[in-house]
Amino acid sequence: MRNTIKAVLQAAALAVVASSLGGCSLFGISFGTAQLSPKECLMRAMYFESNRSSAEGMLAVGTVVMNRVNDPRYPKSICGVVGQKNQFAQGVMTKRMTDSGAVLASQMADQVLNGARHPGVRSAQHFHTAGLRFPYNNMHYVLEAGGNEFYEKY
Repeated sequence: MRNTIKAVLQAAALAVVASSLGGCSLFGISFGTAQLSPKECLMRAMYFESNRSSAEGMLAVGTVVMNRVNDPRYPKSICGVVGQKNQFAQGVMTKRMTDSGAVLASQMADQVLNGARHPGVRSAQHFHTAGLRFPYNNMHYVLEAGGNEFYEKY
């Protein structure tokens, strides 16, 4: 009986640790990323990429995510797009969302999932920090919002 209780407590403790790992893995088992819903993945991209306070910026980031989902060159799921290596903020799938910006991200994710798009983003699939400009001939800037510059590539 004692061993059973001990085993149950250890399993519960492991479950608590695993749930706090976000997108990490433990003993080869992936936690977090596979468990995130499309809304959670979208929220994370908007939260970590748009200075957390701008509804317009969050909508613009959400529009980029959806533009990528609809392009055959990118993964076909929101979590696949957001989780792509070196595409969004480091730790986007694992860091904690700790301030009120998470509430706004949730609201904006609902809007994007219900079809809302930022008209200024148009077909842009890329953005970078505002204030930087690159003179490449294959970039066309379309919008500045939420601390980011959004651009289309030719």
